Amino acid sequence: MSSQAVEKAVILARGLGTRMRRQDQSAVLSSDQAAIADQGLKAMIPIGRPFLDYVLAGVADAGYRRVCLVIGPEHQQMREYYGKLRPRRLAVSFAVQQEPKGTADAVAAAEQFAGQDTVLIINGDNYYPVEALRMLRLECPGSGLIGFGRQGLLAGNIPEERIAKFSLVQTDVAGRMVRIVEKPTPQQIEALGRTARISMNCWRFAPTIFPACRAIRPSVRGELELPDAVQWAIAHGETFTMLPCDEPVLDLSSRGDIAAIEERLGGMKVDL
Repeated sequence: MSSQAVEKAVILARGLGTRMRRQDQSAVLSSDQAAIADQGLKAMIPIGRPFLDYVLAGVADAGYRRVCLVIGPEHQQMREYYGKLRPRRLAVSFAVQQEPKGTADAVAAAEQFAGQDTVLIINGDNYYPVEALRMLRLECPGSGLIGFGRQGLLAGNIPEERIAKFSLVQTDVAGRMVRIVEKPTPQQIEALGRTARISMNCWRFAPTIFPACRAIRPSVRGELELPDAVQWAIAHGETFTMLPCDEPVLDLSSRGDIAAIEERLGGMKVDL
């Protein structure tokens, strides 16, 4: 498969923000941060400016030039903000996921934007290392993902107990992904080893992902899960290359994450 450079990125920003809405007396937030947190709009939490601005700046720094934000029909605030901002380095468009049916359904919402092109897919509530995004754009042959190292994630703002709940990537000797182990049990973590790479939803997808997203059925949680679509694609002949990265990812899941992310990103120059 071709390793042609990718210029399109899809950012999943539709989530309900259930954990962000929960009150946390230990989290010290500004009034603006609290107001956005109450809405569950994680990507728009102000860290001097909306968190999503930092995510988008990283995408632009990695060389992507067209971005599609997958949002809900109620997210007019995000539309208005980026409509007024008019980024210089990125062309920003939107795709609407009508209902929060799961991550595979969110990806499927961007099918028209992707067309027949290979695209980057990332979360809107994670700040990824630029080098990881650049590797997927330039070095990945076809479809693939970044496999993050446990120690690198611990060097960010993600505690061990949260990392233990993240999906693990199982690969063959050639570095091709065999499967993703979601919500691994302690026994599965031990079997795969503490050095097993972790998925943070940092993907490069060929257009074959879209029929895969349409083909799967809801999981036991009642959602259309992206890992299930990936497994479907693998079963039908798609190859996913895992590229390792040992740099940290900043994870904005709850109010308790805001201060640590503000410390990391506050003062960072943002060029959109």
